[in-house]
Amino acid sequence: MTDAWREDRIGSALRGGNPTVLRRLEAGFAVIGDVQFLPGYSVLLVDDPAVQRLSELPRRKRLAFLSGMDRLGEAVERACKRLDPAFRRVNLEILGNTDPFLHAHVWPRYDWEPADLVSRPVWLYPPERWRDERYALGPRHAALREAIDEELDGVQRG
Repeated sequence: MTDAWREDRIGSALRGGNPTVLRRLEAGFAVIGDVQFLPGYSVLLVDDPAVQRLSELPRRKRLAFLSGMDRLGEAVERACKRLDPAFRRVNLEILGNTDPFLHAHVWPRYDWEPADLVSRPVWLYPPERWRDERYALGPRHAALREAIDEELDGVQRG
């Protein structure tokens, strides 16, 4: 498998070639995050790569995107709670500072995180954590991917 999908995450998801996709939701794609230093990190990608801001979506689609973020967040919460007793909570973020397309981050948080970081934004983790090549597509995270996908079935749709 090549990494060409990384250059066009939404387009490759629309074409069925993005291996991080867990499932298609009404206004986007639930995907497993590249880095997994906080196991279960997921992202909701909007389904139109031209959309940069939430405010660019028509009201119905905007609400569908936010509902999808809620649904993915609850699925991650349920899966992580089931797989790790140290699960603490989920943080949801729409930032838009780096990638030029609308997306929402779903960060599980754990009691085993370093004391100086556990109650602070994930973005304060040291740079080496972000460069870690242990991507979520490896066998180590297969059970986690499967659990999140299963939980998406159990979370009520908006």
